[in-house]
Amino acid sequence: MALIAPSLLSADFSRIGEAVRLAEEAGADLIHVDIMDGHFVPNLTLGPQLVAAVRKETRLPIDVHLMVENPRAFVPLFHEAGADWISLHVEATAHLHKDLSLIRSLGRRAGAALNPATPIGALEEVLGQLDYVLIMSVNPGWGGQSFIPSCRDKIRRLRDRIRAAGLTVPIEVDGGVKLDNAGDIIRDGCGIVVAGSAVYDAPDPAAAIRTLKDIARKAI
Repeated sequence: MALIAPSLLSADFSRIGEAVRLAEEAGADLIHVDIMDGHFVPNLTLGPQLVAAVRKETRLPIDVHLMVENPRAFVPLFHEAGADWISLHVEATAHLHKDLSLIRSLGRRAGAALNPATPIGALEEVLGQLDYVLIMSVNPGWGGQSFIPSCRDKIRRLRDRIRAAGLTVPIEVDGGVKLDNAGDIIRDGCGIVVAGSAVYDAPDPAAAIRTLKDIARKAI
């Protein structure tokens, strides 16, 4: 069944601890944290201190998505802060294999992220080294954007390529995932659903998480 990862990017930053505890109590599987440096993407968001604070609030795995230039310099910082999963963008590094190896050497799950226009072929030589792949279904930098429809075909093609290689690498999808499209995205091959505004902009965020869990169960 697909995992549900609420994204703190859409939470109230003045009440982060409450947002994290709500997600865990509602049955979330991961806590997703977007890290933006104002260079790789135009926005500037959270740092390792915030992740360290989140670590104190939950037993759930913390899924850190690095949208930064020179991600290798950030990996040790977020490892020390308590991240369990760390993904970096293939567009941001000239040494993808080396950087993924660093994450895994620290005992963390290593993921590679692809922007909407980046072909899945960019992962060909490292598929066997990945613990998960993150497909961006919006152009990164801001929460609350609409899902790019062509990304559904991209998810399916990546799913098929992973299966053909005899691997079981889960696909995480981040961007524009809502209650009304999550089921289709899961059936396309998404194994980890990142949901930001769908959860934290909802009148009842806990109910939104429970609904996403139910959608995931029914989409098997």
